[in-house]
Amino acid sequence: MNAPLAMTDQGRGFFAEVSQESQGNLSACLQCKKCTSGCPVAGWADIKPHELVRLSQFGCKDELLGSRMIWECTSCQTCTTRCPQQVDIASLNDALRRMSRRASQVNSKTTVPAFNDIFLRTVRKRGRMFEAGLMASFKLRTMQLFSDMGKLPMMLWKGKMPLWSGKVKGRKEREALFRRVRDMDGGRS
Repeated sequence: MNAPLAMTDQGRGFFAEVSQESQGNLSACLQCKKCTSGCPVAGWADIKPHELVRLSQFGCKDELLGSRMIWECTSCQTCTTRCPQQVDIASLNDALRRMSRRASQVNSKTTVPAFNDIFLRTVRKRGRMFEAGLMASFKLRTMQLFSDMGKLPMMLWKGKMPLWSGKVKGRKEREALFRRVRDMDGGRS
């Protein structure tokens, strides 16, 4: 983490934007690292949870929005639960994900956004998850065609991945729900 010693006006603007988007008091962080010590992905993360807060405080926009950590976070809320200052790092992470997409700065080494898009499109269209379709779409989109192929026979045999799935009624209601969420986000989703 190479943060600048003095924050620029641009950095202050980014910090204000992140604070507003996350609706959290990021200035309260004491850098005690309790969030990081409980994080299940901190061991391989490019930026640790306490560093997300510090980089936000320093206005390090590019480093944050291009991070793998904001996408690989499991959203378990352990960081937020452990924080003695009640800094909502999970909300910060969600805000950084939204900002990363809007700025087209999603880290190219992560496939999480592609998975999320396919998952939501499947639910929107079908009203439920269709695992075989999800995995086929994901494999084609990421070009990781054979990475898990050895698991497929056992999943089919155990009935964990049915090849056919029906649709659930209520497509108009689902479309209205997705529209409301998009409108709540200012049309950015």
